[in-house]
Amino acid sequence: MFKKILIANRGEIALRIIRTCREMGIKSVAIYSTADRDSLHVRFADEAVCIGPPPSKESYLNIPNIISAAELTNADAIHPGYGFLSENARFSSICNQYGIKFIGATAEQIQQMGDKSSAKETMKNAGVPTIPGSEGLVKDVKEGIQIANEIGYPVILKATAGGGGRGMRIVWKDEEFEPAWDSARQEAGAAFGNDGIYLEKYVEDPRHIEIQVVGDQYGTVCHLSERDCSIQRRHQKLIEEAPSPFITPELRKAMGEAAIKGAKAVNYEGAGTIEFLVDKHRNFYFMEMNTRIQVEHPVTEEVINFDLIKEQIKVAAGIPISGNNYEPTMHAIECRINAEDPFNGFRPSPGRITNFHSPGGHGVRVDTHAYSGYVIPPNYDSMIAKLICVAQTRDEAISTMERALSEFIIEGIKTTIPLHLRLMRDPNFRAGNFTTKFMETFDLSE
Repeated sequence: MFKKILIANRGEIALRIIRTCREMGIKSVAIYSTADRDSLHVRFADEAVCIGPPPSKESYLNIPNIISAAELTNADAIHPGYGFLSENARFSSICNQYGIKFIGATAEQIQQMGDKSSAKETMKNAGVPTIPGSEGLVKDVKEGIQIANEIGYPVILKATAGGGGRGMRIVWKDEEFEPAWDSARQEAGAAFGNDGIYLEKYVEDPRHIEIQVVGDQYGTVCHLSERDCSIQRRHQKLIEEAPSPFITPELRKAMGEAAIKGAKAVNYEGAGTIEFLVDKHRNFYFMEMNTRIQVEHPVTEEVINFDLIKEQIKVAAGIPISGNNYEPTMHAIECRINAEDPFNGFRPSPGRITNFHSPGGHGVRVDTHAYSGYVIPPNYDSMIAKLICVAQTRDEAISTMERALSEFIIEGIKTTIPLHLRLMRDPNFRAGNFTTKFMETFDLSE
């Protein structure tokens, strides 16, 4: 087992990993930018190293500085968390070159799944259902329009190196194709340095369902059931839950088996997520694979009583998994608490927290690095906490969440807590009647 793990991340996920390291008797090293010197992950790690100024490219994306910090502290492994370098094949490869274990997927696996076009082809060859579309990248507008007419409008253009909804455009007819093509390529090139575009049939009003998988170094893969991430805004998730109110036991089994096939096709190592779109007829299609721990991993942990971070560390240390699949025995919901004003275009709201009170009680979990007096820097993602509630049934979990949200006090900045309260009280959400389009018509007036 590892003696010391450097956490190449910040905020709540860094603190989450530190806690598991401490429980496992493993020393932890925090890295931080000058903007994060007062963050809790710095305080609770066994050691901490400043790696640069606030901009991410000069600190949390600065590979030479991170490797230097690992060597300076004699860390024998690096956990990348999510975001930043967690899906960076070059970083995984460099860690390997320096004899430091990257707690995550190999460089080859990250590359294979990071390119959306090749990932789709890999899944298709493995027998995983995929959305009809182009065979690889579309070379020009003429070819794109031809494919669109063959599979039928609407279609969606996607950046092959994309993520977070960037480089994506929905096209409803021939006349709209060229402008959408030009803007998608321009955005993709600017965001990812790669303007490659592929095309798929656009699945209207789908559910966004993901399957959590874990693979070891010996070819064994298991799944840990599904999460429903359909409540999102501009492809950014707001609420996640497990199990999905839409998924039947038969569909869960089929999706779980498909996810295992997909993971085995790339000899996947570590915790990963296969994401699917599910239409109203419960047909499911592969969307992408995230080769890292997800923000929403706690809902899976709560419904199967399982520490996914601990499993990541054990797999990276060469310990085999049991190979057993897991079924949810409880219902959990997670609300992402962001420092944003949801009723003013989700405008970021950095600044000092003047009062901070976490909710508590049975079935309530709060993952956060924030506290009273903490200054939220403007340099990073706006998520400051995750509120997770678990109960025997979905109705009970929603009631617990509503109660916990009403107890969650964060003053001095704007947060998404009022929006989440409104969502918990929405009759359609409570009834499970929602798709990825839910937020497009949701009332965001104050």
